[in-house]
Amino acid sequence: MSQIPKELLQDCSTREAFCFALHCAECGTAWRSRPVRFSRAGVDPPNEGKRVIFDALYKREKEAALLRAAAEAGKAFNQCPICHRLVCDHCFLICEELDLCTSCAARLQEQGSPVAPVMGEKVSSV
Repeated sequence: MSQIPKELLQDCSTREAFCFALHCAECGTAWRSRPVRFSRAGVDPPNEGKRVIFDALYKREKEAALLRAAAEAGKAFNQCPICHRLVCDHCFLICEELDLCTSCAARLQEQGSPVAPVMGEKVSSV
């Protein structure tokens, strides 16, 4: 996929850094975006005016980090054309006629190879 709709990403951000997660609908593996540090992290605003400015900066930087995370997630997830679920590259098969998630491939008796073979153990929920 080219980009995941940003509303599907779970917000795992703190006041220090922006981070987002997405879970594979097939295996439940949690994917996390690379954390992006807030430019004013660790700085206490000296007055109310600066607090308002820092809040506005936080919102702007968080939105930019969310857009980057959505693009980043698009490189690790695919949407099954049959069930329309988002699945990780380990659960998405390259099949002869139509690429499918592992569940749909099994149900439709199709064979294929995963986009990315499983390496070691899967990381579960965030």
